[in-house]
Amino acid sequence: MSTTVLAAVEERAEEIASYGPASEQEGKLAEGAVKLLREVGIMKMLAPKTYGGYESHPVEWAEAVMRLGSLDGATGWLGGIVGVHPWEVAMADPLVQEEIWGKDTDVWVGSPYAPMGVLKPLGDGSHSFSGHWQFSSGTDHCDWLFLGALMGDAAGAPIMPPVMRHVLIPRADYEIVQDSWDVVGLKGTGSKDIVVKGAIVPDYRIVNYDKLAEGTLAKEMGISNPLYSVPFSGIFPLGITSAVIGIAEGALAHHLAYQRTRVQITGTRIKDDPYVLTAIGEASAEIHASRTVLLDNVNRLYDGTAAGKAFTFAERADSRRNQVSAAWRAVRAVDEIVARSGGNGLRMDHPLQRFWRDAHMGLAHAIHVPGSINHVSALGQVGHEPPPGPMRAMI
Repeated sequence: MSTTVLAAVEERAEEIASYGPASEQEGKLAEGAVKLLREVGIMKMLAPKTYGGYESHPVEWAEAVMRLGSLDGATGWLGGIVGVHPWEVAMADPLVQEEIWGKDTDVWVGSPYAPMGVLKPLGDGSHSFSGHWQFSSGTDHCDWLFLGALMGDAAGAPIMPPVMRHVLIPRADYEIVQDSWDVVGLKGTGSKDIVVKGAIVPDYRIVNYDKLAEGTLAKEMGISNPLYSVPFSGIFPLGITSAVIGIAEGALAHHLAYQRTRVQITGTRIKDDPYVLTAIGEASAEIHASRTVLLDNVNRLYDGTAAGKAFTFAERADSRRNQVSAAWRAVRAVDEIVARSGGNGLRMDHPLQRFWRDAHMGLAHAIHVPGSINHVSALGQVGHEPPPGPMRAMI
């Protein structure tokens, strides 16, 4: 079934693309686009077969996300950042899996994973949970969330050194802050703030982040499919970067469609301008290279996992380096072609400017910050471990 998702996206490509302006105007994905995402099956690709999922190869999922992103940035973004969560739910306690999907396998799960809340133990196997999170993409269409948390002490203060967890929480236990998503790009993702005030969380709804990061949780839960043993840092960023590269491909497509008949103010047709043509060729190559590197990266992670390999921290850092650089390469290429599209290419009724804005908003996600990732990767290459703390985050 998973191999038909991309075919379903292609079959309904024009319809998917048509919802872009409406989603941007509404500040969340238009209902028609949500219906389409459900129907093409993108949200089931990484879900377990026990709840109607496809357990797809991550490359198949990434390719579907890229294609969605090339049609509409917000739709592709949700296909990646919401579509990744069934992968983690598959490794959560069976009790919470049943709570989420027992009555409806089409329930969506959102996030954010940033540890902006604290779990205070209550002494009976449950915790009191409070916090305020930003950037919960697609949250209006989700009934559960993964929220990043720090383990706390009896007074509710984070324990030291910090211990990070992911908390699954139902819609009744959190508040969506309306009008909290007013941004330059990816407007249609509706990535709003979330507030939790003293929710009671049982232990079985808490996922051990360290085991996810190391790729050991799946085996502990008795799951043999290598898909679920790929380290978290190889799967979660994949969905986001796939969307960004797809958006870059969409920008290129709109640029080319415009340039085919464009005549510059000097009277020169674009097909006769070697400077613009060179920029197009270089940008096309860079975007293609970004796609190739990203897919090769996850292929190596998947194949290694399937062969029983346990990836070191340094290898995970190198994987993140490759993923981050792919996103930056693609968006830089978009800048090169937008700069050569003329003023009309940036009119608000031209789709190119929306893809340009969406690409930069996607690049601004914390998962794409290159400094610490490159630093840590280089330390590993010269045989040194990074110090504990923020430099090890998201690896």
